[in-house]
Amino acid sequence: MRSKSDVAFTFIFVALLCLVPGSVCSAVSSKVTRHTSSSDLLKGKAEQIVIGSRGTIQLGRSAESVIKEFKGFADVWSVNSVVLSGGTIYFGTSPNGGIYKYSLNKVTKIYPQETDRSESKDEEANRGEADGEVVKAEERLSNEHIFAMATDVAGRLLAGISGKECKLCRFEGGRMEVLFEPTDANYIFAIAIDDGGSIFLGTGPEGKIYRLDSLGRKSELVYDSRDKNILSLAVGRDGWIFAGSDSRGLVYKINPRTKQTMVLYDSDQPEVTALLSSGNSSSGPGLYAAATSAKMVQAQAQFAASTLAQPSPGRPETETEKDESPSGAQSGLKLEIPNTETPKPAKPTQAPAPARKPPKPTQASHIYRITEEGFVTDIFSETAVFFCLAEQDDKLLVGTGNSAELYSVDPASEQEAVVYEDEQASQITAIAVSGDDVYIGTANPAKLIKLGSGFASEGTYISDLIDAGQPANWGKLQLEAEIPQGCKVLLCARSGNVKDVNDPTFSDWSDPVEITEPVQLSCPLGRFCQYKLVLQSPAGVESPLIREIAVASTVPNLAPRVASVAVARIAGTGKQGAFKIGYAAKDDNGDKLVYRIDFRRLGRTSWIELKDELEASSFEWNGKTVEDGRYEIRITASDERSNTTSTKLTGSRVSEPVVVDNAGPIVRDMKMTSARKDDRQLRVFEIEVSDELSAIAKLEYTIDSHADWTGTVPEDLVYDTTQENFIIRIDVKDDLPTGDHVLTVRVSDAVGNTTYKTFDVNVD
Repeated sequence: MRSKSDVAFTFIFVALLCLVPGSVCSAVSSKVTRHTSSSDLLKGKAEQIVIGSRGTIQLGRSAESVIKEFKGFADVWSVNSVVLSGGTIYFGTSPNGGIYKYSLNKVTKIYPQETDRSESKDEEANRGEADGEVVKAEERLSNEHIFAMATDVAGRLLAGISGKECKLCRFEGGRMEVLFEPTDANYIFAIAIDDGGSIFLGTGPEGKIYRLDSLGRKSELVYDSRDKNILSLAVGRDGWIFAGSDSRGLVYKINPRTKQTMVLYDSDQPEVTALLSSGNSSSGPGLYAAATSAKMVQAQAQFAASTLAQPSPGRPETETEKDESPSGAQSGLKLEIPNTETPKPAKPTQAPAPARKPPKPTQASHIYRITEEGFVTDIFSETAVFFCLAEQDDKLLVGTGNSAELYSVDPASEQEAVVYEDEQASQITAIAVSGDDVYIGTANPAKLIKLGSGFASEGTYISDLIDAGQPANWGKLQLEAEIPQGCKVLLCARSGNVKDVNDPTFSDWSDPVEITEPVQLSCPLGRFCQYKLVLQSPAGVESPLIREIAVASTVPNLAPRVASVAVARIAGTGKQGAFKIGYAAKDDNGDKLVYRIDFRRLGRTSWIELKDELEASSFEWNGKTVEDGRYEIRITASDERSNTTSTKLTGSRVSEPVVVDNAGPIVRDMKMTSARKDDRQLRVFEIEVSDELSAIAKLEYTIDSHADWTGTVPEDLVYDTTQENFIIRIDVKDDLPTGDHVLTVRVSDAVGNTTYKTFDVNVD
């Protein structure tokens, strides 16, 4: 095999251009959307595709259903365990406790074995239905379960039967032989065989562990836990037994000779569903534990979605870095994407870099690696239910629900990927590895799937919707990818204006086009775009590897939008009659905007320019430069500095009417009369005040003074109109002795304009 340096590739460099036909302008530039991370890609839909944790796309493993048609599977809901012995595959099921053997392309049911009855259960059910009888499903269910199976030192099948009759059976000579029936157990959840052939059983509902000799004859209780069930077992080096419990989620370490027991780890999860003892050379010997909870809640899924967007902090360096290029590629095509990102200034580090993964909720599922010294590392976590665990080529395989995904986890490089997802099933409940092949059992519906070492011949990835923000012209799609010879990547695309992929107004998918260079997307003008990549590998030996996808879009030049205009009189000394004009505008193209301000008196049609070529978002206007009246202010935003004279556009907005009032109120009339009240002689002054534009706000008076002002209120007791009447009553004896006097009145309107008026008053 030639090294990577010897592989010949074709390099394609194509610049991203402005994608509006027939016009080139600085304002209309391509926006490039890049899908570079797993968080971007996992929002889409994949079929026979693996999305790597580094944001890569390649074909998934080839998969075939081992059992295509088998009438005896009618009442099987779940394949709970799979065991390989030589060329034979055994699998145990629920809810009828059936055990099946698959050999030489033939399926045989070996438990429960057929009796001498003339009819089998299936035949009896079919006959009943044919005779018009209704056969209820629960009448056909025996409520037995095969949760655990293994092979003993002689290669014979061992199966745990769970239900009303709990027993350990051995299949030999074409028949099932009962080896052990625990009287205090209903379930056998786990079976493990040590190097000496001893058989260990994890049971429930009293959480006990039993040991039988290699012949299955002599039994003894090894450990009686406080947990409800022992769900998993594993045999470590030096004969230690590891056990995972239900209800408290503990990992026990047990010496079967002395029965000395210790809690190796408390997982903080209710269930330890799987244990795997590994002698992995890259990370050293250790124990892997799958801790999970079936009680997943929506908040955990939301948490997972938020953490997907975290930037990748890189990866650890391993002793043998594995190249992700398609293995064995003798020739092929390499595509690269030109750089279009604006450099960002470097910022000094203010704090230590964040951890690779923030802590997830306690009810998320985790894979822990526990060393011989008892040190624990959380190597993988996901908001899914972990059912089973296996090892292949120094990588862990994790079967999950409720999306029936099979994860591949590399403990050394901290990389994980979904290598298989079943479209029909809800859970992957069992895994068995045989060389390059992997057999998985599923539930709801029950299936037995064989994953080969090669790649699927074809896989499809459909992206999430790409939002341009406005109806856009969609440009070229580019890949950073390596496509081995004989493999292809095809592209389809469509667009629409509704954020719903199922909306019928979306355009049809374009015809598939092979990607050998940047490809123009063939879809109409639309706000949303969706692309479909079809990866093909007819031989299944190699797969295209896509590292990055870039999609260019162009929104045609849009007119700026002036969102608001506000005009307010400026308060304070030295600003009499001044107004602040504030405005806000938006341009969907991101163009640089300049503003023009015009005004006109209400009722007139012509606008008068106040200021042009203004870049600031506010302006002070001296209202004393115009006559009093009601005015409108118009703000016009222009994107001319980012466009040509033929493409520039404007947008405008007119303010609500604003009052320019620089004149004070007018004292129109004053009458003086005499009156008596309570033996007091009074002078009564009736004053009429008005203002053309603003409401009267205050009237004060003083007699023979300029400082001692006395306030009063209108005759109707409320300052609210432009015309008010006031009555001032003054005691002649106290305030107006005989002689000449001066009555001074100070009147202000609502905007602060003030008028002074004096009256000569003579008292006989």
